Amino acid sequence: MKKSGGAEKKRVRRSSAATQNGVRDPNSDTPPRKQAPKKDVFQLFAEKVRDHKDLVSRWAVLQETRVEYFRGKDFVKFLRSHPELKDILESDKNLENEDIANVLLSKNLLVRCDRVVKTVRPGKKKLSTWPAHLEIFPDQVFSENDAFFAWTFVKRRPLWQTLLSFFWPVLTLAICLFPVYPHRCKLLILYSCAGVLLLILSLLLLRAAIFGALYIILGKRVWFFPNILAEEATLRELFQFWPKKDEEERPKWTTRLLYAIVAVLVILLLRHHAPDEAARARYQERVSNIIDDVLEWSPRLALSGMMEKQQNVVNMTMANDTSQEDVPPPDGAGAETSTEHYKAEELYEDVEDSAQDKQNDYKA
Repeated sequence: MKKSGGAEKKRVRRSSAATQNGVRDPNSDTPPRKQAPKKDVFQLFAEKVRDHKDLVSRWAVLQETRVEYFRGKDFVKFLRSHPELKDILESDKNLENEDIANVLLSKNLLVRCDRVVKTVRPGKKKLSTWPAHLEIFPDQVFSENDAFFAWTFVKRRPLWQTLLSFFWPVLTLAICLFPVYPHRCKLLILYSCAGVLLLILSLLLLRAAIFGALYIILGKRVWFFPNILAEEATLRELFQFWPKKDEEERPKWTTRLLYAIVAVLVILLLRHHAPDEAARARYQERVSNIIDDVLEWSPRLALSGMMEKQQNVVNMTMANDTSQEDVPPPDGAGAETSTEHYKAEELYEDVEDSAQDKQNDYKA
C-alpha cells in the first residue's frame, strides 16, 4: 500500500511539473483545449475598407450579378489617406499598397474587372468614368490605370438593416389595417402621402423645366439634383444639389431650334385638349367621393349594413307568410271568383293557340 501511494504522489508531482513547463503528460487522459480558429487579417482588412465611407465605389452588373466595385487609383489614394487601417494586417502592415491589393486578389477577396464597352459613344469625348457593365479581366494583377476591382464577398449587414427586415411585416400589416384606423389617423396618412407625392412630382417638373430652358437658350445641359433618380447612389449623393459638369459637346443650333418647336407644339396641344371647368369639377367630385368612402368606412357601418340587410330579409319573409295566409279557402266565398278566373285564362290560351295555328297554315 505504501508503494502505490508513493507512486501516485510521484505521478501527481510529475504531471504538475509538466504542466508548469508547458509540456503535456502523455499518460494524462484530459484532452488539450481547442483554440478558436483565428480569422484572416486580410479578410478583416477587406471588410474594414469596404465599410469605410471614404472609399469611392459604385454598383455595376458583372456577368448578370450586381457587384460593388472601385477604381485602382481610388484604392491607392484611400490607403495613403488612411494608413492606420494597415495596422489590422499586423506583421504585413509594412507592405506596399500594390502588394496588399495583389494579396487580396490572390485570396479571391477582389477580382479585377474591365469595362464591357471600350469605344467612345457618339457625341462624347471619352469613356464613362463609372461603367454600368463589367467583365472579368484575364490578368488578375493590380493596376492603377483604368482598372476596376469588385468585391467578391458578401457585405456584412448592419444592425439597422436587420431591424428593418423585422419591421417590414409589421408595416405590411399596418397598411392592410388602414380601413379600421381612426378618422384623424387616416387624414394624417392621406395628406402626408399626398404631400410627399406632390413634392416629388414638382421637383421632377422643375428639373425638367430648368434643363429644357437652359438647353434651348444657352445650349448647356444642367441637371439640378443630378442623382435624384440614380439607383446606385448613396443617401448623401441622392440629395446632392449642385449639378455635374457638362462633359459633352455643345448641341447645334438646329437641334435646339427643333426641340424648341416641339416644346411649343406640345404645350399648345395640351392647352387645346385640357378639360374645361365643368369636367374638372365632375372629376374632382368623383375622386372626392371615392376618398370619402375610404375615409368614412368603419366596422360599425359595415355591421350596421349587415344588420339592415338581415332585417330586410326577415321583413320580406314575414310579408310572404302573411300573403299566403290571406288566400281564401277553395270552399269559401271566393271559390266562385277563382273558378271564373281560371276559366278566363283557359279561354285566352285557346284563342292564342288558334291564332298560332292559322299563322302557321298561312306560312305553309
